Amino acid sequence: VPVPEDAAVGTVVALLSVSDRDSGANGRVRCAVWPASPFGLVATFAGSYSLVLREALDRERVSEYEVEVRAEDGGSPPLRASRGVRVPVSDVNDN
Repeated sequence: VPVPEDAAVGTVVALLSVSDRDSGANGRVRCAVWPASPFGLVATFAGSYSLVLREALDRERVSEYEVEVRAEDGGSPPLRASRGVRVPVSDVNDN
């Protein structure tokens, strides 16, 4: 679903779930968004994250974002995975 260009900072764009079946440090997962701006991740509860808007959007400048969510566990060496998320921006001035 497109995100309106006038969406407020803090708007939840997507909900994500991340898990690792290992126990202890090997089961701890860290997540990040690349590139971070204008989006960020907020941990909502165990293994769940919200992709949120961190700054204002301007559809005339960028009409669609491709962001990558990267996850890494606490093992040595760490295991990594990533997933792409497409975020279209809708124009609030269109009729």
